[in-house]
Amino acid sequence: MLTFVGLGLYDERSITVEGRDALRRADRAFAEFYTSRLVGTSVPDLEAHHGVDIAVRDRAGVERDPTPILDAAAEGDAVFLTAGDSMISTTHVDLRLRAIDRGIDTRVIHGVSAASAASGLTGLQNYRFGKAVTLPFPRAHGGDAVPASVVESVASNRDRGLHTLVYLDIKVDDCRGADAGETYMAADRAAELLAEEWPDRLAVAVARAGSPDPVVVADRLSALADRSFGDPLHLLVIPGEIHHVEADALRTLAGAPADLLPDD
Repeated sequence: MLTFVGLGLYDERSITVEGRDALRRADRAFAEFYTSRLVGTSVPDLEAHHGVDIAVRDRAGVERDPTPILDAAAEGDAVFLTAGDSMISTTHVDLRLRAIDRGIDTRVIHGVSAASAASGLTGLQNYRFGKAVTLPFPRAHGGDAVPASVVESVASNRDRGLHTLVYLDIKVDDCRGADAGETYMAADRAAELLAEEWPDRLAVAVARAGSPDPVVVADRLSALADRSFGDPLHLLVIPGEIHHVEADALRTLAGAPADLLPDD
């Protein structure tokens, strides 16, 4: 059996009770933290809290050489851990399909995702979000601006009145150390990049969703670029057409300026 367990958004306690029980019963535990990670804990702390040993796999160890994971699942009960919800990333779907191809039973225990948290913290209605995008570091795509695909997706969503969830790039080289080799795009840097295209557009910065002290701030992209939002992880939301209840939420929960919101 291969069970995919989402760890939630922040620390070793963010996992669901069902996920915790599956993790503690498993014969082997694997994890990846290159798509995202829990910034409120470390792998050693996660292991100590749950009383398990966790084999952390890098991207190549999941996508190109998943054999150790699949062999463990074929021989016993294995869990595969990710931050957030396990099935948000296509790399995890691919691993599940590989397991099924080998005749291995699979199961998914969902965790809280950034997508659901972004809607809940901002007050923007979840069914009014369009296609999500990832904003990469300029060096990651060899450019010095926002990729055309990101601009096109945001514009397309806006044309349909839909909100855009903007995931911010993360580069983690060594997930066992709390600070080793980690780089996270901050919301102010993301706003700075996007403000080159839309300086006066309303956006919402969300920092540390799932933590005891999340930060939610709505303002023009140019204004968000001049603020600091503290420790990671961060994301941005670019609203489309705003319902009056959403406007009230952005005003109350995120301090959105009145002149950027529709009239009541």
